Amino acid sequence: MGKHANKPRVVITYGTFDLMHGGHVRLLKRAKELGDYLIVGVTSDNYDLQRGKLNVKQSLSERIKAVEATGLADMVIIEEYEGQKVEDIQRYNVDVFAIGSDWKGKFDYLSEFCEVVYLDRTKGISSTQLRGVVRIGIVGSGRIARRFVSEAKFVSGVEVDWVFNPNLSSANLFASQMELGYATDDWSKFIDGVDAVYIASPHSTHFHYARNALTAGRHALVEKPMALSVDEAARLFQIAQENGLVLLEAIKTAFAPAFRRILGLAMSNVVGKVRYIESTFTKLVNQGRELDPRQAGGSFTELGSYVLLPFVKLCGESDVSVHFRSMRDGPSGVDLWTQALLKSRDCWGTATVGLGVKSEGDLVIGGTDGYIYVPAPWWKPSRFEIRREDPARNEHYCDVFAGDGLRYEIAHFTQLIQNGHVSSHVLSHSDSLSIARVIERFRSDENVDWITQNVETLPPR
Repeated sequence: MGKHANKPRVVITYGTFDLMHGGHVRLLKRAKELGDYLIVGVTSDNYDLQRGKLNVKQSLSERIKAVEATGLADMVIIEEYEGQKVEDIQRYNVDVFAIGSDWKGKFDYLSEFCEVVYLDRTKGISSTQLRGVVRIGIVGSGRIARRFVSEAKFVSGVEVDWVFNPNLSSANLFASQMELGYATDDWSKFIDGVDAVYIASPHSTHFHYARNALTAGRHALVEKPMALSVDEAARLFQIAQENGLVLLEAIKTAFAPAFRRILGLAMSNVVGKVRYIESTFTKLVNQGRELDPRQAGGSFTELGSYVLLPFVKLCGESDVSVHFRSMRDGPSGVDLWTQALLKSRDCWGTATVGLGVKSEGDLVIGGTDGYIYVPAPWWKPSRFEIRREDPARNEHYCDVFAGDGLRYEIAHFTQLIQNGHVSSHVLSHSDSLSIARVIERFRSDENVDWITQNVETLPPR
């Protein structure tokens, strides 16, 4: 007899096990039947965040208790990082790795260490159904709308199956390419099929579509800039509040875990009193909507919301004075580079954007005891530093920024709807109104020093 002849057959499985239901129990039962001893790995909150699984309802402790309550697990462990499965299989001398069939093929690499079994999922029931599904329809079918469809797949409780575009052929092509069920140029039909809308149409149409969605009783997530004037933005928030609806501006950076952490540290005086903020976002664009004045194109309307965000969050939302320096493209009239000089009661800032001039896209939050430095691209933050006069006191931080980052705003938007909250502390109504106010000042030519230059004379791109 071999030395392992009396060894129990060990099975291991993993999952989030959010809102434990019959499908979970059936999977655990079937996994248990594959051997004599079942180990269940429950994903930690941090690991779920790292792998991009968002909108998990229950805490880790609640999910562990639910697994234990089934009486099927002989051992419960916590899965905390990518690559842990191999270590667990070796550590616990596992014979069988079992997982739901929706992961088929994903874990074939583990067959080098043990038998891999994919178990059929129970049809007709899921945690998503129990938490309730928010059906989000997309207005527009451009590049950002494509990213939205891909990113929404990482958020539990979200269904994206409708696209609206007044150009039906564009809507049909988008639906076909993104595997959506419905495409239409009929607004009434579109609204009837959704609970909420994501507005990714040209800037100048945001207010129109958002107002129509809200008056129809639908929640709205609106791409930046949400409106081109503060009055328009205020009107939208008024309609949303009167109807108990969520209206949220889709500035993805605001919802990123690292950016929220950066704000928390800055507000906690880790670099002393914040006195100066410098933010830059530039990209080179040769043609398209961004350079079209008829579609509210230009550097500041396209990118200004990002660079204004840190100042608004840290230096106050009201009583902000602003002066602009800007380079204008002769043929089209849009700004190719703009710098906003900002001042609140006790804080200065520069917010720089460009579509025709390239610069370092970093963020500096300067305080009386040091500064926070976020390297380019700071608007997709995953690492940052706290730097002080004495370099020995410097600190380095890393955080998650999964995919294109839209999943964080989608998750927050969905959570607000599901929890019955109509406003967000992450990006408040007053935050968006302050950003709209500055954008409106620029568009009105208020306090702008212009340099007019033909695009042909700019440095080669």
